[in-house]
Amino acid sequence: MSKLVLASGSSRRRELLEQIGVHYISKAMDIDETPHSGELARDYVARMAKEKALAALPAFPDAVVLASDTSVILDGEILGKPESEAHAVSILTRLSGSQHQVLTSIALAKYEQEAISIEVEVVETQVEFDALSDQQILDYVATGEPMDKAGAYGIQGKGALLIKGIQGSYSNVVGLPLTETGKMLQRFNVPVWQD
Repeated sequence: MSKLVLASGSSRRRELLEQIGVHYISKAMDIDETPHSGELARDYVARMAKEKALAALPAFPDAVVLASDTSVILDGEILGKPESEAHAVSILTRLSGSQHQVLTSIALAKYEQEAISIEVEVVETQVEFDALSDQQILDYVATGEPMDKAGAYGIQGKGALLIKGIQGSYSNVVGLPLTETGKMLQRFNVPVWQD
């Protein structure tokens, strides 16, 4: 049985791990999250999770490290977290009435003798936004919820009112695809469904 370190400060990821009965400790990793020139979104999220996991591993040599990264993609463009309320309005205006992708990468890493064993998976969910009025967008931004969220919305919160439908994993949109994460944890000998 391996102990788990979550290389993230995300309260949403912590809640999702607790939901499936995973015991862990949390340690946020501060890395450069700037996309490389010409880097595809899928490659970017995979690289972010891998770099976070590898950054945390030396501090926890006897543990399995779980890292993750979530990006909202519209027409191939990565929509990050809004830098201001006006930026949040701009992002939500672009998402209104359209379909976008949410990509979440999961990286698990551990030491095996002198080598590092690492596995990375990327999960995609299609999300369709309702057509929003300018007032709906302003009212949602005024709640403050969009400000620390990729794509300026939280599907698990008030942002649920913006969503017309999804195809794929709901927990992926929240920030950690649980089916895939659970399978990976079991391959790394980290138990799930604990009390």
